[in-house]
Amino acid sequence: MSHAIKFFLNGQKHEASVRPDMTVLDWLRNAPRLTGTKEGCAEGDCGACSVLIGDPAGDSVHYHAANSCILAMGQIDGRSLITVEGLKTETLHPVQVAMAENGSSQCGFCTPGIVISLAGLAANNAAADDHAIHDALAGNLCRCTGYRPIVEAARKVVGAGGAAIAGPHIAAFAEMKPQTTLSSGGSIYHQPSTLAELVQLRKDRPDALLLGGGTDLGVALADYHSDWDEVISLAHVAELRAIGESDNHLSFGAAVTWEEVLARVAEFYPSFATLIRRFGSTQIRSMGTIGGNIGTASPIGDGPPALIALGADVELASLNGRRFVALEDFFLDYRKTELRADEVIASVSIPKPKPEQEFRVYKISKRYDQDISTVCGAFSITREDGQVRSARIAFGGMAAIPRRAVEAEHALVGSQFDAKAVEACAAAITASFKPLSDWRGTSDYRLQVAGNLVERFWRDVAGETVEVMAL
Repeated sequence: MSHAIKFFLNGQKHEASVRPDMTVLDWLRNAPRLTGTKEGCAEGDCGACSVLIGDPAGDSVHYHAANSCILAMGQIDGRSLITVEGLKTETLHPVQVAMAENGSSQCGFCTPGIVISLAGLAANNAAADDHAIHDALAGNLCRCTGYRPIVEAARKVVGAGGAAIAGPHIAAFAEMKPQTTLSSGGSIYHQPSTLAELVQLRKDRPDALLLGGGTDLGVALADYHSDWDEVISLAHVAELRAIGESDNHLSFGAAVTWEEVLARVAEFYPSFATLIRRFGSTQIRSMGTIGGNIGTASPIGDGPPALIALGADVELASLNGRRFVALEDFFLDYRKTELRADEVIASVSIPKPKPEQEFRVYKISKRYDQDISTVCGAFSITREDGQVRSARIAFGGMAAIPRRAVEAEHALVGSQFDAKAVEACAAAITASFKPLSDWRGTSDYRLQVAGNLVERFWRDVAGETVEVMAL
């Protein structure tokens, strides 16, 4: 058991003897006094606290932006951490140069986070197109300058080369492995590396917090100053980090990040890929996991409606073995699931598209990027000779759990997917759900929107839908 968290800080080996549940942001600003990393929202939304996290990937180190305000110190053990101060070596980083020369900063509070996000994009040799740049900036708020000069600065650097991160060499990670257990100040942080180790810990310590990426749990850690006295991290469990593919299915270990899911599903389900880009910025997608999104059992989580409509299964593991549950049956009641006290979510399996299958998922929210859903509706049908042979429809934000709309599916099956069938399907949705009213929308609004999404799906499949940027 180690009392020190060991990692690379701006290229140099570093140790920190602090509680592993202390946020990286608090540590950066109070211990090494690296105050270029700012605190804004403390919820992972504004990007002012962005840092770069580096992990070995083949023969190089891959960096991605992350929100340090919702990142625990235990999560950087064995990794490379780069702050805005660490981007500068003998000279400024190319992104810093471009931002300064282009007048891309006014008050400067948001600028360090923006520089970090663009440096991460440039380091990954991303294509220098506006879509990639805007996606990289989706998690960074700027209230002064506006994004035009920022995007113009990014165009000068991204894809141009020569913007590598000055972090440790890949060989240095051989002596910087994640430690099995961290303990300091009354907080214990376990880091199992195999599923066998994980389920044994889960059996022995059923009250310990299971931590995937922490993009949900980290908000309470930062914003409400809650403590994590005992944590079991899933980040280094080999089986939970695996991505598989068979003739008929894609499988994702529970600790696979949404950024990794996005890269794989875009080929098969473009609409799902669009949803993933919307419900998390690059900072969130690089941390948040598919298993965590399911395990939190939020009624407004964006992943489950799409996964349910696709017919996903979830694999649950314990010392007694493994079992598979249809995702639609995993959710029992508000924040209650089929997961037993000695079990963990091991993986999620998604069927590949069938011939003549049409799938779309729509998120309705007050702003396009990084917002909580008012309603999320997912639709999947297969047709033969124009007739609907099968249908799966699921909604988030319409009940205490993400829920399948079976009665609405029946209204479509056997139809020619025409206006009459769409009308019957919308009516079935209205009759099947009794959503609550809150600040995001009234019950009547949610019902009307959910019914309208059926028509949107119908028109979308027919090729009529125009891209909607704000709803």
